[in-house]
Amino acid sequence: MGKLIYMMNVSLDGFVETPDHSLDCSVVDDELHSWFNGHMRQVEASLYGRRLYEVMAGYWPTAESDPEANDVTLEFARAWNATPRFVFSRSLESVDHNSRLVSGDVREQLAAVRAEFDGDLEVGGPNLAAQFIERGLVDEYGLVVHPVVLGSGTPFFPRLERPQGLRLIETRTFASGAVYLGYAAT
Repeated sequence: MGKLIYMMNVSLDGFVETPDHSLDCSVVDDELHSWFNGHMRQVEASLYGRRLYEVMAGYWPTAESDPEANDVTLEFARAWNATPRFVFSRSLESVDHNSRLVSGDVREQLAAVRAEFDGDLEVGGPNLAAQFIERGLVDEYGLVVHPVVLGSGTPFFPRLERPQGLRLIETRTFASGAVYLGYAAT
């Protein structure tokens, strides 16, 4: 069985977005985007929260028609569109773009997804990821730390009742100053 991986861009002080939900604090250049492309090609399915799904579905399904899109962007669009998604939401009535709407207990839903996909899965969106983290279901964490301090916003990690040990498994520095930190849950 593959791993459940939670990976996002994050500020140096641990926030994935600003208080007004802006993602403009991360600089994703072609080098970093190519690296994300490789990650996207390796996951069998994605588990998204509503907000992240809406952000991603707002651009990637039609990215190939964007005259400003370069080869790296188009490569990500093809990988994203080919990857099945499970969108956890209590407010959406339907989803599109190779996505299925799910609700209920995340442990039960993960078991259902695992019955269909043996490989690595990614969980995206800090609110949804928090539910998996709190239940000890995340196998691997990936933080792409950008050289910016936000001071507040949406944290990468939820508040936990007790510390969770992690083991460093990978690092990478990008020319932009971003640093990837990969950790396995212990």
